[in-house]
Amino acid sequence: MELPVAKLKDEAVLPTRAHEGDAGLDLYACETAHIGPGERWSVGTGVSVQIPDGHAGLVLPRSGLAKRHGIALVNAPGLIDSGYRGELRVLLLNTDPADVFRVEPGDRIAQLVVTPIALAEPVEAAALSESVRGDGGFGSSGR
Repeated sequence: MELPVAKLKDEAVLPTRAHEGDAGLDLYACETAHIGPGERWSVGTGVSVQIPDGHAGLVLPRSGLAKRHGIALVNAPGLIDSGYRGELRVLLLNTDPADVFRVEPGDRIAQLVVTPIALAEPVEAAALSESVRGDGGFGSSGR
């Protein structure tokens, strides 16, 4: 499958895979950001994508940034619908209690996974079928 990508700025870097077969495409910063401890920042990538119909783009954190710098995504995963054509922006959160995290153009800041989706149509039901779990929520498995 091809993923059309438009550069919105000359200095933007197209998404890339670090290794053949990787699910995620690395997304690169196209602007500078200095994110203080506990702060969040919207960082532009300078690109837009055309997600194929019947698919969605999921913007996910990079595990290396999380491990080394405490960088998370505020809305992980970020959802890109197939009809969206604007710039991909990444909402970074600095969870480090002391250090400022600096982003420079060209830094890998997140990854994009394109996945098929089921376009379910909500239908009102008088009742739902029974299940073993029922209405058990967080912690209901006892583990």
